[in-house]
Amino acid sequence: MSDGSGNLASVPHLESITASTKGSVVTDRSGAEGYVGRVCFKTGPPRHVGIELEWTVHHTEDPSRPLDPAALCAALGDHAPRTLRPDSPHLALPHGGTVTVEPGGQVEISTPPEASLSRLHAGTAADIDYVAARLAGVGLRLGDQGCDPHRPPRRLLHTPRYRAMERAFDRIGPHGRAWMSGSAGLQVCLDAGTPDRVAARWTALHRLGPVLVALFANSPRQAGRATGWASSRVRTWFDTDPSRTHPPPPSDGEVGSWAGRTLDTPVLFVREGTEFHDIPEPVTFAGWIDGAAGAPGRPPTYDDLDYHLSTLFTPVRARGYLEVRYLDAQPSGDWFTPVAVLAALFAREETVDEAAARALPAADRWVAAARDGLADPVLRAVASRVVELARNALSDTDLTAARAGAVADRLLEAVK
Repeated sequence: MSDGSGNLASVPHLESITASTKGSVVTDRSGAEGYVGRVCFKTGPPRHVGIELEWTVHHTEDPSRPLDPAALCAALGDHAPRTLRPDSPHLALPHGGTVTVEPGGQVEISTPPEASLSRLHAGTAADIDYVAARLAGVGLRLGDQGCDPHRPPRRLLHTPRYRAMERAFDRIGPHGRAWMSGSAGLQVCLDAGTPDRVAARWTALHRLGPVLVALFANSPRQAGRATGWASSRVRTWFDTDPSRTHPPPPSDGEVGSWAGRTLDTPVLFVREGTEFHDIPEPVTFAGWIDGAAGAPGRPPTYDDLDYHLSTLFTPVRARGYLEVRYLDAQPSGDWFTPVAVLAALFAREETVDEAAARALPAADRWVAAARDGLADPVLRAVASRVVELARNALSDTDLTAARAGAVADRLLEAVK
């Protein structure tokens, strides 16, 4: 359920804008919408891909045993994040990846942005092997599904942010705990593109969502039982807090709607220094600007707006780059296939448009994708056409013929 720490080349610009304005009061909706548009969509020729790979972590001899945080800390050593080990130097992995740990002890590797898909694959694969070896040394292993199939969720990290998130989601229902502490996703980060292409790329990523959810659904079991869903992770995620997790309607997936949605989403909590204060009744960020009933007792600042943006967990999130969040975690040996699919489909703008067109007949089938996967006949038909396009588009990347062939074979197998 990553906060989204992967980054592309645009992030330093995002930080500089934030630093110059964060203490200013947000006085009106139009100013807030303009700010969101500036910081969330950084434009330029698309070149980079970044990824964030999450896995549940298990004791090798008994995967249903509750995870021992001391063993996890020992395995990660000086690569451990400070949320797990406060005195850690939090060193990068040998090939540049960064380790973070999610609330339930899920391990995440976030890569640096890379213009070469081949280099991204090689460096990430090496960092995964390195982390897996360190885990194996203390009797731990990476999971291979998008939900923990063995254990009920249990939060191991007790940071103020995660405590506040859990309290907020508990007011809605039980799914937030399962999503935070018992699920794992695979996120792909792509450049937003040139100004004339941002909307097309944004729309295509949303339209592709259901078919890619179905194609890579990998979590039929959760907490020791079969759920009847192909992606229990997506089901749990969507039910956590629909206001901040649901996809937009197919007719409302344009870039301009992102700022509006941001302001019309309830504030999850208010950060005051190191403390996080609950919001007893739902108040949108726009309502906070206007001083609506139940709003916090002070006006919001742009720093508050930045933090509010970090509490939206939509299927595609705009963070200067475009962050695809709808994919289940894959087994550690098969993580690259969905990454290669998205990189290939977005390597050429003509392919982006063709992918959007091919995905359109299934663009509203998010629930069917999570529940039925490719057993849904509409999704299966659309998936075959999208896979055909992706297999052909692999030649637009710098993958070797052997690597592209392996991805193409895996995709063909998936839609047989």
